[in-house]
Amino acid sequence: MPDPQRFADQGADPLDGAGWGPPARVGRRLRLVAPVVLSLLIQVPAAVWITVRTAPHVPHWPVVLHIVLAVAGPLALLALRRFPGPTVAAVAGFALLDVLTTPIGGPPYIALAFAVIGAVARGAIVWAAISVGVGWASAILIGTLIDRTWFPGVVVAATVGLAVCFAIGTGLRSRGARRAAMRAEIQHRRRSAEEQERVRIARELHDVLGHALSQMNVQAGVGLHLFDRDPEQARAALQNVKDTSKLALEEVRGVLGVLREGEVPLVPQAELAELPRLIAGVTGSGLEVALDDRLDGQEPGRAAQFAAYRIVQEALTNVVRHADAAHARVVLERRDAQLIVTISDDGAGLGGVDPAAAGHGGVLGMRERAELLGGGIRFSDRPGGAEVVAELPWGRTS
Repeated sequence: MPDPQRFADQGADPLDGAGWGPPARVGRRLRLVAPVVLSLLIQVPAAVWITVRTAPHVPHWPVVLHIVLAVAGPLALLALRRFPGPTVAAVAGFALLDVLTTPIGGPPYIALAFAVIGAVARGAIVWAAISVGVGWASAILIGTLIDRTWFPGVVVAATVGLAVCFAIGTGLRSRGARRAAMRAEIQHRRRSAEEQERVRIARELHDVLGHALSQMNVQAGVGLHLFDRDPEQARAALQNVKDTSKLALEEVRGVLGVLREGEVPLVPQAELAELPRLIAGVTGSGLEVALDDRLDGQEPGRAAQFAAYRIVQEALTNVVRHADAAHARVVLERRDAQLIVTISDDGAGLGGVDPAAAGHGGVLGMRERAELLGGGIRFSDRPGGAEVVAELPWGRTS
């Protein structure tokens, strides 16, 4: 939980989070000035009235000192926000001097109440307890030595009043700390949400651009290799590069478009119905891919379709990049309440290594997509190649 004393040391006021008065800068100024003004309005007129009433009967220095103390205590409260400990000690000293030197009884030293509440609320509890304790004991002891009369009712009322001030300050401190903790938690959640959104966007762009760039690289290599020997094949490869780059740009616009509120993507969304187009683009790069759709027209939830499309896209991209395979196969089927997506190839295999454990970003993205839906994904070798099997909840729509 945030420490109000640390906030005070840094120049911040923990009462900003306590719900005490208006918020922001106006509230801070009001909380600083209001106790000063209220203390002055109560203490100074009373001190002047006592001065006028007692002037003919007592020496001038006690009444003048009484007026000075009536002003000094409230003005000291101006330092309460930055120096709560020294301030409560100073005001307690002023209150002690006022009690011991006032010619006749006056109103309570209100500045001390505000100093105690403010100091405790700002974490200077030890300062407040020592200052009040020493001041109270000194008043009783010195007052007895100089023959001051202490009425039991006044002593009890003052003790209860000081205890109430400590209780109010403690309550404000706890409330302010809770508010500060709540704000910190909200900020943490907001940062987490923003981080998750950045990861999601990065994953989408990785899947789109990684697949497209791999295709373009392979097709450009084919075009260069056949440029002199077979111009028609080279032209077809370059046409493939153009088509792939156009599709990639459309998908990137779609990914970025959904970030703008109210904007509807203008390109087909990544769903199972788009797999034939995806596979046709991969097939053009020299890898023959067969699609075995065993769903018989059944459609899983949108989230499951989206994850399945991206998993197939990334898996085929990895086959083109790393597997040195000639053939690949994509199988879609339903088992109970799960969509099973299997991508296999006849390439070099994985060598018994889990590619996700090796830290490959695309493979980690595939695993995250499956796990976010409550499913899973496996990477394994098989006779003559490698295999990726994703299990996704059938009915997930979001």
